[in-house]
Amino acid sequence: MRAARIPAMSAAVHVLKDEGVDIAFGCPGAANLPLYRALEADGGIEHLVVRHETAAAHMADGWARTNGRVGVALATSGPAATNLVTGLYTAYADSVPLVCLTGQAVSAKLHQEAFQAVDIAAVAAPVTKWSVQVKEAAQLPWILREAFRTAREGRPGPVLVDIPLDVARREIRYDPEAGTRLPLRPCPPHGPSVEAALDLLLAAERPLLLAGGGVILADAADELRALVEELDLPFQVTLMGKGAVEDDHRLNMGTTGIQTSQRYANASFLEADFVLAVGARFGDRHTGGDLSVYRGDRVFVHVDVEPAQLGRVIEPDLGIVADARAFLAALRAAAAARAARPAIGAWRARCAELKRTLVRREDFDTVPVKAPRVYKELNELLDEDAYVVTAIGLYQIWGGQHQKAHRPRHYQVCGQAGPLGWELPAAIGVRKALEGMGRGDADVIAVVGDYGFQYTVEELAVAAQYDIPLVLVMLNNEYLGLIRQASLGYGMNYQVDIHYDATGTDHVRIVEAYGGSARRVVDPAGIRPALEWARERAAATSRPALVEIMIEREANTPHGPDIDRVREVEDS
Repeated sequence: MRAARIPAMSAAVHVLKDEGVDIAFGCPGAANLPLYRALEADGGIEHLVVRHETAAAHMADGWARTNGRVGVALATSGPAATNLVTGLYTAYADSVPLVCLTGQAVSAKLHQEAFQAVDIAAVAAPVTKWSVQVKEAAQLPWILREAFRTAREGRPGPVLVDIPLDVARREIRYDPEAGTRLPLRPCPPHGPSVEAALDLLLAAERPLLLAGGGVILADAADELRALVEELDLPFQVTLMGKGAVEDDHRLNMGTTGIQTSQRYANASFLEADFVLAVGARFGDRHTGGDLSVYRGDRVFVHVDVEPAQLGRVIEPDLGIVADARAFLAALRAAAAARAARPAIGAWRARCAELKRTLVRREDFDTVPVKAPRVYKELNELLDEDAYVVTAIGLYQIWGGQHQKAHRPRHYQVCGQAGPLGWELPAAIGVRKALEGMGRGDADVIAVVGDYGFQYTVEELAVAAQYDIPLVLVMLNNEYLGLIRQASLGYGMNYQVDIHYDATGTDHVRIVEAYGGSARRVVDPAGIRPALEWARERAAATSRPALVEIMIEREANTPHGPDIDRVREVEDS
């Protein structure tokens, strides 16, 4: 029997649901109304109306990071579509699987400078794994199937599918029962390469395993834990790998870097003679500017699912193309088959000593508040189920240095792109993902800065409209703090002070105007009570609750140009 003719966008909605989509973030407009009509008629997909399309991508991003599925963002044509680009770039840089659907002017008018017609497929190409415009309505279901496969497969990332209005309005022959997800190609490790990696590991005197964000993306945390515990092997995580195994694990030597790092991490890395990097891309905030310092005389084995990553930054002594989970399991099996375990007792003891002694102080009780004290209070308050979301600025650096992470996908941070304002919409996405996972009672804490908060402050209305409880913790120094610190190298303090009048921007009244609750804190003793109040208030109202903490205005974070030249700024 021939398939019946149905609206092309009904076929699209069927594919979305079959691919596991149960929520989308976006905003309707003239060019994507056929899609919204199908969403309404067919049902089964929840939708949140955002106040800015960039936030739609960020919400889908936070949702996808939390549950490992493909997030979906929707936008109409023209500026709405271009507003997605920052969100696409963020997801592309951090390997987050998204599918973004944009409406487009009718095909016949694209060459005539039609209203809100822009070649968004070309605009988005550099920041997506695939960016495509649908030319024929009959292609749509299959292009969407390939979009989801591309977003998931290998190194995950975003895909953009642009749909002209005339294409969206058509009917096509489509049998919903005839289609299914496209298979993902596995990427197992090459056996001899695993054995070679094990040989190099066993030959090392001071080895470290380096777990990057790829370990979390591959859901390989259990395999990582099993391997390091079985081999009694010290390991580190990158910023994107934070939480793969709890920070307080006896073998976890923290995060090396020039900003988001621990003193004991940099020290142990500099003493290491072998690094097994799995799912790490060697970002410059991790390696520092002088790669010769980072590279040193250390032997490097680099494992990544994306072949082009090998040798991009660090020339490895051994490169292995493999899925992180499969590789870690294979390496553990190879070691067990040989009954092999590295003889590194002295090195483990040295690592433990560094972790015990090279720490940064957090117990400040001075006024104005010093930022590390805020993280001390958060660490003592939050349990292992809590989710912490943060973006870019001094507070990301302090967070990377002090915030404890206990489980994979529980510490969410925009790493490579670093867009201001990411954390509020991303936290909304995290909360919606948790609701879908039956874990709506977990704490979601968005740590924000006073400047970046205002980039997406309008999304407070989304949280209020859809009853989304969040705790927002603002570190307010009334400065562009990170840029002020960077300006010191130029001998200036120019156009980075955003303080005015007696109190500057009244964030308490802003949050209240959007329907949330807020308090301002000026004394360290007030931090814990305010955090506890915010948790209770967010739960009771199902709305955001802000704790605005006034920190010292010209505070600096420990960082430097290279991992052997990080300048400490507080007493240890």
